[in-house]
This record gives sequence, structure tokens and C-alpha cells, in this order.
Amino acid sequence: MDPCQLLGANVRRLRQERGLSQEELGFRIGIHYTYLGSVERGERNVALRNIVRIARALGVPVAELFEGIDPAQMDDVSGPG
Repeated sequence: MDPCQLLGANVRRLRQERGLSQEELGFRIGIHYTYLGSVERGERNVALRNIVRIARALGVPVAELFEGIDPAQMDDVSGPG
């Protein structure tokens, strides 16, 4: 799976575990919920600053957002962006 899709799936899972809507999490981070939705769908190559903001708002270490991403198993990570 593409690393952006894995990151997005992790964000969605953690957001849902905390009972937050995309709107609420977006508000806490300071980004629009439509941007957050595109992150969760793996459509965005997310900037590091936004990754840190997302982790902080979810109350997790940044590394937890990258769970399941193994660079050694990736043939091509040149996707969008």
C-alpha cells in the first residue's frame, strides 16, 4: 500500500477511536476538514508540520502515524506531490 494511504488510514483509525469528526479534528489542528479528508484517503503528501499537528491533536507520538509503513518493502514511493 502507498505510504500516503497508510498514513491516512492511521489518522482515520486514531480519529475514530477518539470519537472525533473530521470537522472537530480539523478545527483542533487548524486545517479545513476537506483537507483532512483528503489526507485520510491518501490523496495528499502531507507536510511534516501538519503531521506533527495531527499527532499532537490526537495525543499520539508522530511515529504512531507511520505504523505499518516499511520503506524496505516499497518499490516506488514517488506518488502524488
